[in-house]
Amino acid sequence: MPKEFSRGQRVAEQIRRELAELIRLELKDPRVGFITLTDVEITPDYAHAKVYFTSMTGQEGLDEIQRGLRRASSFLRRELGKRIRIHTLPELHFHYDPSVENGNRISALIDKAIEADRHNAEEGGEGAKPDTDPAC
Repeated sequence: MPKEFSRGQRVAEQIRRELAELIRLELKDPRVGFITLTDVEITPDYAHAKVYFTSMTGQEGLDEIQRGLRRASSFLRRELGKRIRIHTLPELHFHYDPSVENGNRISALIDKAIEADRHNAEEGGEGAKPDTDPAC
């Protein structure tokens, strides 16, 4: 059975898609650069939307990116109003999403641990036989 999505979730996803396109094609602020919108959370009354983004540069230049997005928020909201027909167009609040960066860091730690285990197994002797109990 397919999962049901609420109207709020559908509106949030449409806002994310439209904002991503607006930022990519219409926004001329060089501070914003290459960002990816990861999620949009919208309040039940549609008054506010938290827009989560990640940057290709990580946290480098994050303040400039946020200043650029904050400055462009009224333009983005106005253009969003032309593309999405809802009664209340939410005020946009941009937040950095460190989840991609954290995921990469955790993945690197896992790879490092696997490599260390592999190295320890090789040093322990490949020809070593596991302990066996003849009584079994």
